[in-house]
Amino acid sequence: MTHNKQSLTAILAKQQLAYKLSPAPSIDYRKTQLIALKGALLSHQDALVSALNTDYGQRAEQDSLIADILPCIMNIKYTIKNLKKWTKPQRRHSGLLLSPAKVTVHYQPLGVIGIMVPWNFPVMLSIGPLITALAAGNRAMIKLSEFTPATNLVLSTMLASIFDSKTVAVIEGKADVAAFFSALPFNHLLFTGSTNIGKHVMRAAADNLTPVTLELGGKSPVIIANDIAIETAVERLIFGKCLNAGQICVAPDYVFCPEAQVDEFISAYQQQFQAMYPKQENCDYANIINEAQHQRLLTWLDDAIAKGAKVIAANGEKIDRTSRQLATQLITQVNDDMQLMQEEIFGPLLPILPYKDLDDVINYINDRPRPLALYIMSFDKTTQQLILDKTHSGGVCINDTVMHVAADDAPFGGIGDSGMGHYHGKEGFFTFSKAKTVLTQGKINPGRFIHPPYDRFVQKLLLKIFMR
Repeated sequence: MTHNKQSLTAILAKQQLAYKLSPAPSIDYRKTQLIALKGALLSHQDALVSALNTDYGQRAEQDSLIADILPCIMNIKYTIKNLKKWTKPQRRHSGLLLSPAKVTVHYQPLGVIGIMVPWNFPVMLSIGPLITALAAGNRAMIKLSEFTPATNLVLSTMLASIFDSKTVAVIEGKADVAAFFSALPFNHLLFTGSTNIGKHVMRAAADNLTPVTLELGGKSPVIIANDIAIETAVERLIFGKCLNAGQICVAPDYVFCPEAQVDEFISAYQQQFQAMYPKQENCDYANIINEAQHQRLLTWLDDAIAKGAKVIAANGEKIDRTSRQLATQLITQVNDDMQLMQEEIFGPLLPILPYKDLDDVINYINDRPRPLALYIMSFDKTTQQLILDKTHSGGVCINDTVMHVAADDAPFGGIGDSGMGHYHGKEGFFTFSKAKTVLTQGKINPGRFIHPPYDRFVQKLLLKIFMR
């Protein structure tokens, strides 16, 4: 069903009213919701995998299970286990000045959460935030991508089987609907997508002073240090680049390689890629999502070649421009004039930048917008710490790629152009909650000692004690 501005407003009004009537759902009720969601995911997993394959034209079953469905299941288990601890009011120190008052922080549901979902992981990036929103006691409206219609149908059916639209509502439509959605007066809005669209979303939310969490992208670099074997470095990074054909916001975007080992890197990557995907048309490797994205990548590749780049296919085969299954294209002799060095690639193109000095690498990264992820390939503790101390990024993996996103008990979020705010785990619960400070006084009222008139001895004594 395609929605319009009126229908979106009506759904939001129903959810807001439902929240007003039940503003503090119990922990048991929230757990019941999460258990039902887990059961629905498990019972619909085959349908979801099939739908994702339909939307992509080819997507490996394991990619969908490992990257879309399994993280949601693990997230639900982790959230149920920790929910009671998160919701418990936290005792804070009142200080001598406020004694004998008691100070606590209570985590209260915000109300209605808006969730805007991209096409690359439509299950994890819709259900993942929903899990945390429900855990925090909220209701949610989910705007799904128009580029995953088959998956949207399964998700809509699945969620409708366990929630009414006053609790969870699924919204579909194109860019105009997304624009209406981002302008609604949610109590919090989470957007996952490109940096450029994220700026529009933030502008729209600003009119309502809606708090936003922006999970954007950026050019996430890999740094291969001199101490690690190239074959090992490739083994640690290749899955992160090949999963979903590199259509991941935290996929390695480009690689810094010691200049004397670039040829060795290319050879090792080709060898390991062909071992993972021995056929050119391979059911374990995902297609580019649609022809528009496919043509964008081919255009960027042509642009790089025209400006002097050398391209080597990881599968050793000439590109079949009629097929959306595109092996990693290893690209050398790149420069900043090329489109693929200016914007997030979001696909299986991998520029390789040779370097001599690690300080040059750090300066290159720091001269550009801060990435969503940064990957360090080194077993040397000093090198690891140097890069950690001197660079900024949303998250880091050392001797791995992408996997930090799967850490249940850690926040995920960008910095600068790669986003703002966090979700996942405990931080996600806090994002979708209001931390409300509550000061409680008993029968004794120490506050009366500071009431006017202000020339009393006790007031002078208090100021003398504390103003030092």
